[in-house]
Amino acid sequence: MSSFDLIIFDCDGVLVDSEIIAAQVESRLLTEAGYPISVEEMGERFAGMTWKNILLTVEKEADIPLSASLLDKSETILDARLARDVKIIDGVKFALARLTTQRCICSNSSTHRLDVMLEKVGLKPYFAPHIYSAKDLGPDRVKPKPDIFLHAAEQFKVSPEKCLVIEDSTHGVHGAKAAGMRVVGFTGASHTYPSHADRLTDAGAETVISRMMDLPAVIAALGEWAGAL
Repeated sequence: MSSFDLIIFDCDGVLVDSEIIAAQVESRLLTEAGYPISVEEMGERFAGMTWKNILLTVEKEADIPLSASLLDKSETILDARLARDVKIIDGVKFALARLTTQRCICSNSSTHRLDVMLEKVGLKPYFAPHIYSAKDLGPDRVKPKPDIFLHAAEQFKVSPEKCLVIEDSTHGVHGAKAAGMRVVGFTGASHTYPSHADRLTDAGAETVISRMMDLPAVIAALGEWAGAL
């Protein structure tokens, strides 16, 4: 039996292979706006961040005024690409079928985008109605702030220390750790990069997996380890 009361999944890059699509769209838009950046660098530097925060970071770093229209332009293009092209991460349904602990999704993506992606890959029934968007809490409460994770724990009436979070980004790991939760890092999506696992570990992940089918065994091992303390 798991010692955890709630398993919290990020969505992008953990359940669906969407971060690579976002990196493709956003790298093209930034390059066209005068900030040349590759798809690989987008994934390494900005995975897990909202597009608004990426634009703010780039403006500050490069002193390039970016048009506010880029916000809406990216959303429109990316929504269309995700609806058409997003795929499930290999092994997700295998893992979910073997987990008996309560579960939910905590994401920086909008509720609308989560709905589109999860419907597309057939994962919505595995989580609904416990699918939470940090943007619904407020524009200033997205990861790496811990708000969305604490919101999920409150919905399930469980303590943060009894929650385990599955995250692919350092921003997500930082948010989960700030919430007082344990974290497993994931590097099995297409946007992964050579130092990905090290960065997740440095951010606070207890262990990192690259195959989602390994998750049930890892959760069991972490639970047993905690129980032995």
